[in-house]
Amino acid sequence: MMQTEEENRGLALLKKGQKGIIHAIFSRFGLILLLFLAQVLLLFNVLIKFEKFLPHIMGTVVLCSFIMVIYLLNSRINPAAKITWLIVIVLMPVFGVFLFAYTQSDIGHRALKARMHQILSGTKEEIIQSPDVSERFSKENPGAAALAHYMRRSGCHPVYEKTSVTYFPLGEDKFEEMLKQLEAAQHFIFMEYFIVEEGMMWGRILEILAKKAAEGVEVRIMYDGFCEFALLPHDYPKRLKALGIKCKMFAPITPFVSTHYNYRDHRKILVIDGHTAFNGGVNLADEYINHRKRFGHWKDTAVMLKGEAVKSFTLMFLQMWGIDEKDSEYKKFLSYPAYPAEAAKGFVIPYGDCPLDEDRVGERVYMDILNRAVSYVHIMTPYLILDEEMDTALKFAAERGVEVVLLLPGIPDKKIPYALAKGHYASLLESGVKIYEYTPGFVHAKVFVSDMREAVVGTINLDYRSLYHHFECATYLYETDCIQDIEKDFQESLAKCRQVTKETVKKEKWKVKLLGRLVKVAAPLL
Repeated sequence: MMQTEEENRGLALLKKGQKGIIHAIFSRFGLILLLFLAQVLLLFNVLIKFEKFLPHIMGTVVLCSFIMVIYLLNSRINPAAKITWLIVIVLMPVFGVFLFAYTQSDIGHRALKARMHQILSGTKEEIIQSPDVSERFSKENPGAAALAHYMRRSGCHPVYEKTSVTYFPLGEDKFEEMLKQLEAAQHFIFMEYFIVEEGMMWGRILEILAKKAAEGVEVRIMYDGFCEFALLPHDYPKRLKALGIKCKMFAPITPFVSTHYNYRDHRKILVIDGHTAFNGGVNLADEYINHRKRFGHWKDTAVMLKGEAVKSFTLMFLQMWGIDEKDSEYKKFLSYPAYPAEAAKGFVIPYGDCPLDEDRVGERVYMDILNRAVSYVHIMTPYLILDEEMDTALKFAAERGVEVVLLLPGIPDKKIPYALAKGHYASLLESGVKIYEYTPGFVHAKVFVSDMREAVVGTINLDYRSLYHHFECATYLYETDCIQDIEKDFQESLAKCRQVTKETVKKEKWKVKLLGRLVKVAAPLL
């Protein structure tokens, strides 16, 4: 279809958004970075000035440190984080106490926390759980049904039937189907992604979105504020508005030190007309579909839902979109027909995880699968930075005879997380956990599959950021047809891996071992 003159002008405008190093230095990015560094330098100068008074107040410092140690030991903070904070306070008694008080004070996200609580509590009954479906799930598997009960307790996450699920073993597979579904949109398109980067993938998608917006389809896009820090211009939402597309950044970066930087929107959601949804690890950038090579072959996964369960992803998007709005029109968009897939087998639960409450839904779903597994749990994850609870769950499952297999990157995207992951290898292997590294390149998939009956595909990594600090989402599957496809993909990927053994761990480079041990202390804060 021919582009209108207005669309061509809009697309040309967006192409001007490509960012080079000079643009980055002399832009808002450079200003933010400069002001941020200035604040850090100012903080250190203040500390240096007060240093000469430290001998006179050592008694007070020791007393404060002792009080802080007692407080930390009795707090509800994660045990690994307690150790980290104890070390920080011992090494830097004054600065450490102030830093701890600052990070625990919620400065920078109190308003966000209050607003999210209001939204989540106000929409908890927006989608009503079918009693019949819940009862059938309980009869099918009481243990899995108990997990479903927990997920409903944490938010509006009903269990559904009549939802077909298609599994995509690669990002390029998802991209191909995604384009077809976008072309078929008639009413609305909702997109929420952690990363949006200009290139072939986003360019193809944007052409369709501009065309659909011109046809009267409501198009909304939301991406994380870190994109503007390195990938997109600050005025990108205005540029998209010129194409008739509504666009928001979640938590734009500001030139002020804030604990708010921990809480990023790491979700990947696409909803079309309320009847089709995509979820998984694939962001909107060329490396995710192997159009651009980064870290070898990029292994990622996704799922497409058609049917009743799509409503949950519609709601999740609207909840995030409504953070700065009074009315996100929940009823309007949730009333679109979902077209139940009558022949679809099994149960589906789309769910989200919010870092601003006490429920670590992402981690607890994973641990529940490990604790109920009988034969095997096969896992794909890009990062392995474990707290004590997840570490124990993985080991205990292996120690009671369950085959626990971790499929990790062979080529890392970041050196520090890679070194931290390797720091867990020895103890996991001792408990019987099997570890493989993907020889062709980088694994970005976030997949759990167990006993050929249940699986999770989503955005949740096995690291502190995903399990504690990010907004995340995933799709829980029970006895759906695609589970055999997920297990088949795991086995095919495993055939391309090298196995990690106690011998290979011993032969690991000393620099990697040293780095892993040094940064492990700060792992909960990374």
